[in-house]
Amino acid sequence: MVEVGKKIPDIELLLTGDKTVRLSDYRGKWLVLYFYPKASTPGCTQEGLDFKEAIYKFRRQSTTILGASRDSLKAQENFRSKQGFPFDLVADKEEILCHAFDVIKMKNMYGKKVRGIERSTFIIDDENVLRHEWRGVKVKGHVAEVLETLKSLKNP
Repeated sequence: MVEVGKKIPDIELLLTGDKTVRLSDYRGKWLVLYFYPKASTPGCTQEGLDFKEAIYKFRRQSTTILGASRDSLKAQENFRSKQGFPFDLVADKEEILCHAFDVIKMKNMYGKKVRGIERSTFIIDDENVLRHEWRGVKVKGHVAEVLETLKSLKNP
């Protein structure tokens, strides 16, 4: 499990564009890693569009954005392409990344208990140390809060 102030585990990721990277490949850059429940659903689409709209502000902070869910690579490719996201999405079918960041939770959906991703966001610094986390995220206003927190972490 990840912990604020500690190094994150070096996990291999399958990204859109059929790329395979490790979290350690982002060393030297800041990273915003956000988890969403399901590609191409309304809340997840809006969250991705909010990150898309703010991408240049994040780039000015020398920060990479990655979105992650348990969807297949094909679903992630379609989602990214349809929405024109200027950042990669992680296909975490095996839930390795999800478990490392402890985002799989039991949730209520239409009165039934289901296992799914709790919308969460993490800021990881250029030394691969987790600096901030949000769990149980509400989409509205979240990206602006992430950007402000990032700026305050980088320029205390």
